[in-house]
Amino acid sequence: MKNLFLLTLFLFSFLLQPARARTVEVEVHGMTCAFCVDNLERKFGKMESISKIDVSLKTKKIRLQTAEDQPGLEIIKQTILDAGFKPMEITILLDE
Repeated sequence: MKNLFLLTLFLFSFLLQPARARTVEVEVHGMTCAFCVDNLERKFGKMESISKIDVSLKTKKIRLQTAEDQPGLEIIKQTILDAGFKPMEITILLDE
């Protein structure tokens, strides 16, 4: 009985672990002003799987805190293109 309780406790704690997150950093060509930053923030702000958005005009980069695999990189690239910019280098960091 004790083993069953421990097994149940272990499985329950495993299921309650939050999904792993990732940080996607994209260098963006074409950002020149605060309106560019606002445009990108609004575009990515509509996506439910993105929990944090940081757009830096100074570094010309976007940092997105996302679920482990959503949105896909192609969707991120296309969103940047749709906003009128060109995605350059993409870096993915898995958060632990």
